[in-house]
Amino acid sequence: MSDSNDLFVREDPIFVNKELLEISHVPDEGRIVGRDDEIGQLASAVNPAIFGQSPSNVLIYGKTGTGKSLCAKYVSNRLVDTAHEEGTKAAYVYVDCAQDSTETQTVQTIASSVNTSETDIYIPDKGISTATYYKRLWRILDDAYDVLLIILDEIDKLEDDAILMQLSRAGEAGKLKNCKIGVIGISNKIKYKDRMDERVKSSLCEREFVFPPYNATQLNAIMEARSDAFRNGVLEEAVIPRASALAAREHGDARKAIDILRYAGEIAQSTGADTVREEFIVRARERAEVDRFQELIRGSTPHSKYVLQALTVLSLDNGTPEPETFEQGFRTTRIYEVYEQICRQETVESLSLRRVRDLLKEHAFLDVIEQSRHSGGSAEGSYTEHMLLEDPEVVKSVLADSID
Repeated sequence: MSDSNDLFVREDPIFVNKELLEISHVPDEGRIVGRDDEIGQLASAVNPAIFGQSPSNVLIYGKTGTGKSLCAKYVSNRLVDTAHEEGTKAAYVYVDCAQDSTETQTVQTIASSVNTSETDIYIPDKGISTATYYKRLWRILDDAYDVLLIILDEIDKLEDDAILMQLSRAGEAGKLKNCKIGVIGISNKIKYKDRMDERVKSSLCEREFVFPPYNATQLNAIMEARSDAFRNGVLEEAVIPRASALAAREHGDARKAIDILRYAGEIAQSTGADTVREEFIVRARERAEVDRFQELIRGSTPHSKYVLQALTVLSLDNGTPEPETFEQGFRTTRIYEVYEQICRQETVESLSLRRVRDLLKEHAFLDVIEQSRHSGGSAEGSYTEHMLLEDPEVVKSVLADSID
């Protein structure tokens, strides 16, 4: 066996502070680029909380990687610190609604996050009713806080509006006597509000902000602000401009851009290169796309993957000339025919056409595909077409690994 001195690398030749390139990292104010106006607007909406007053409820829209969660966390952090200076007991809670999608999961996460040893209130992971979680949450808040901000990220993933109704009307309903609550909802779907209960909409949507995609200049600045994640002289001059131009052209997504930069560094590590070179960016982009899509379909059922595989087969057979734009849509019945063939190959019984329609809707909800309604005239009636939003080659590769 190798000597331990040879087994581990004691000094990373590429990275000096890799945490700066992690998605979960909340950077200092000087590292948040291109969102000064949005930060100012959000701060203005929640400003009353500094003095123990009710902040406005806010709904933030924007595509993935436009800084919504980052700015919400940053403003909430600053608010808690400033409120403390004013003698106000404030806190904030971050809830990932993609993970905690039910009313019970969400209220349990909020209650356990704000609970302290001083309250002498027990919040179990499970085993009590939703109503009991609420009662304990209200007691904790009234006993320990003047104001609480609740960030509900991917709010559109919640199963229903029940938790929103409870939170937005807790004070009005007399559930809270001392503590004020403000909700910051974050969604990638601009039309999310349209499906809200009207009572929730009137309470929750007091202020609305839309975060636009980043342009190449902003993405360049974002990556420059985090370039000290690397050792001096490691990043070649053309790396960041190439990565920002590529990301801006395809999506304007800062998360993906930062992922590409981090992966490029990891490629340099794995190949033993002394520097991060421009040629690594294309390989890093491919790896970032695969990893992102793997995360999207993680937890999908086998039949959900077979349906997606059917659409992928059709997209590849169609031979779309430009990999950045996959604009060919396919009818549900055509997808179902290919899906049945795949099921036969896998020696499994196929689901009904109706169930496959539901699975396609789920993929559309995750922004993996896009659906559009068309009219075939009096002869055909209306029908739905489904278009793959991801690179078919990436989808094919990920599905091959996950199905096997």
